[in-house]
Amino acid sequence: MDGMSAVKYAELGAFLRSRRERIRPADVGLPAGPRRRVPGLRREEIAQLAGASVDYYNELERGAGSQPSEQMIAALARALRLSADERDYLYRLADRPVPVQGGAASHVHPGMLDLLGRMPSTPAQVITDLHVTLVQNPLAVALVGEQTGLRGPRASFVHRWFTEPDTRLLYPEADHEGQSRAFVADLRAAAARRDAKDPEAGSMIRTLLAVSPEFAALWADHDVAFRRDDRKRIVHPTIGLIEVNCLNLFSEDGRQRLLWFTPAVGTESAGLLELLGVVGTQEVVSSPRRTGGSSPTRSG
Repeated sequence: MDGMSAVKYAELGAFLRSRRERIRPADVGLPAGPRRRVPGLRREEIAQLAGASVDYYNELERGAGSQPSEQMIAALARALRLSADERDYLYRLADRPVPVQGGAASHVHPGMLDLLGRMPSTPAQVITDLHVTLVQNPLAVALVGEQTGLRGPRASFVHRWFTEPDTRLLYPEADHEGQSRAFVADLRAAAARRDAKDPEAGSMIRTLLAVSPEFAALWADHDVAFRRDDRKRIVHPTIGLIEVNCLNLFSEDGRQRLLWFTPAVGTESAGLLELLGVVGTQEVVSSPRRTGGSSPTRSG
């Protein structure tokens, strides 16, 4: 057994099973069905929600299999709607370090996941205060691209905005200056809200100051303002220009935001967003533009 004792494997399996059995199908947007013989969700349903194979998840609940990765633990925590304390407990059972809040493996508050699940017809996603995307619904992926598979500094859209030119293809060139200024002001506000010694925000700012003259010039202006709502023009590779309102719901500590996109009044965006639901994520899969060979360049 990889890095875990038999006792911890057994405890891990029992804990996963107990959390699975308490979730109602409606809690995660699944139909109850007429022949549901067990409380809560089926094993295959949790596996699907977490992006794991059914066989692998079955092994985990039986107290066997290989030690789950940190990414798998994060995915299971979200699929099982764990609280922050439960999430931390799951990491410790798996002998994995509990991730620092605010990074790419941050725990998504169950309430935000619930709201996200209730917005199937609206592009929506949860991001951190440093613009690391934690989870997206399918329409958000179709609108702004898949963003959740990145790690390290690149996980932050702000970092990519100032270091990877193709990232800016998401917006018309005429909007780039305004977006840059808004990102920097938002980052300054987020960094100030964190502890002064916070390593993640501090490292990100030092890196951008060193590699991006544009960022350094804007940082010197000392503008500070959270992005609470925006009117954005998004360049979709299949549909074209879509003008949307981007609205934010902040968590109590300000570390996470639920973003959702609505059509801008007075534009044709309502019809375009409906068309987006038909097009789906096909353009994300087929898009040849890549950054660093690991993910589509389109991101939001």
